[in-house]
Amino acid sequence: MRRASLPTSVQALRRHRLPRFWLAATLGLVLGGIGLVYWWERQLPSRLETAARQGDLDACLRYSDQLMALRWMSGAVPIQQGQCRRLKAKRLWGADQWRPALDLQRQLVHSAAGTEEDRDRLLLWQHRLETTAMRLFRDGQLDAALRRLAAIGEDRRPDGTALGNALEDQWKANRFYSERAARLLRAKRYWEALDAIDRIDHPWWRRQSLPLRRQLEREMVLLKEHEAEHDGHGSLPHSVPADQLDALVQKKLVQGLGEWQAFRSACADLGGRVVEAGPETACQR
Repeated sequence: MRRASLPTSVQALRRHRLPRFWLAATLGLVLGGIGLVYWWERQLPSRLETAARQGDLDACLRYSDQLMALRWMSGAVPIQQGQCRRLKAKRLWGADQWRPALDLQRQLVHSAAGTEEDRDRLLLWQHRLETTAMRLFRDGQLDAALRRLAAIGEDRRPDGTALGNALEDQWKANRFYSERAARLLRAKRYWEALDAIDRIDHPWWRRQSLPLRRQLEREMVLLKEHEAEHDGHGSLPHSVPADQLDALVQKKLVQGLGEWQAFRSACADLGGRVVEAGPETACQR
């Protein structure tokens, strides 16, 4: 038995009512959402003021950021936001959280609430981090120096132009010369060892290499005494006269050459060549 179909007019009426229902429901949700946002926007100023008064800086910043995001409705940014950023930045700085402190202080400076004093404080913090980093670096604390430079974006750059890149390069060079001097001293290549030590220009590495330098100086004194004994029995065959060599070495030292470079250059100028003879380094023709 066939079911009687609904009249065409009734079916058409149902089809027309469904879109209207969904349209009304959607519009109601949108209006409800806008109303909720508007209600919350009206609550934020009082909540913000309460958080600022109670010193709850995290809540103060959270409410102020939300209110700033809704300023298309309010048309203004509350003055409490600047004060909360200022106090929170100081608190972070005091806790040695330098990067977030600088980020917050920078936001404050670039906002309408920023003052000349806020800008001066930002510059002061950045300068203080850099000077502290340099002091730590001179004291031999490379990692601690780089942590402070990272807060101002000066620890490392891919192109190697950051201050931290330069400090690391100097550190590696000084470590290389210190290790090289120790190897050459063990090999009894004293002049070359002395040249490596003379190239060390970092205060901390200089202090670290002092025992090495003193040991080298003792070995060179013994070497000169040994050479003096040889001189007492006459110069070695084809050797450059020691008085001429010493005078020329001293002249080249005055010109700014290192001791090893001065020795090699003076030897060459006198027509000789540097010869390694066991523990001794001689200049012979």
